[in-house]
Amino acid sequence: MMDIPNVVGDWQEYQSDEWAGLRIRVHHLMKATPRRGRDEDAKGLSYMAFEVTFENRGCEYFNIDLYDHPQHYDVRVGRDGHGAFVDQYAADAIRDFNLYPQRRVTSTLYAAASAAKLKQLAIQISPSIDGEAAFGYVWVGGLGVHEGSAHAGARASTSRKGVASEVEQYLQDNAPRD
Repeated sequence: MMDIPNVVGDWQEYQSDEWAGLRIRVHHLMKATPRRGRDEDAKGLSYMAFEVTFENRGCEYFNIDLYDHPQHYDVRVGRDGHGAFVDQYAADAIRDFNLYPQRRVTSTLYAAASAAKLKQLAIQISPSIDGEAAFGYVWVGGLGVHEGSAHAGARASTSRKGVASEVEQYLQDNAPRD
């Protein structure tokens, strides 16, 4: 069975009894320069930022870590999935954070690549939860692609053709039938 990637904007529930009620979302993908300035290693590349939000809808608190590239997160760009430059020092990381019930925590992460490759992205998030490595979920999208899937009932029907719209179509075509 193939795991189906999420589209940027989608929520993903953790499929584990010990982490019941915990869900994660990659969203707000945009061109942005880090507040602390550009890294010299990103010279000639276009920066982009995205947010990662954890939400605890359970009854217990979870300890969340999302700070280490590539252990906790990775960004791939372009059709061939080349690694993007990930600016760890510009990130608003989540380190040893107790996420209590009915609360959220958000991290802003930065990556850079050539502008053309930022139109197709794959972002993998593999946090540490309660000191254990969590399964890595993947989100796909690109700069300029509408995050329509994040809103109930709305789909990215106005987005341009690309990997995100292909994933949207795949998900619609293969949705479980009641």
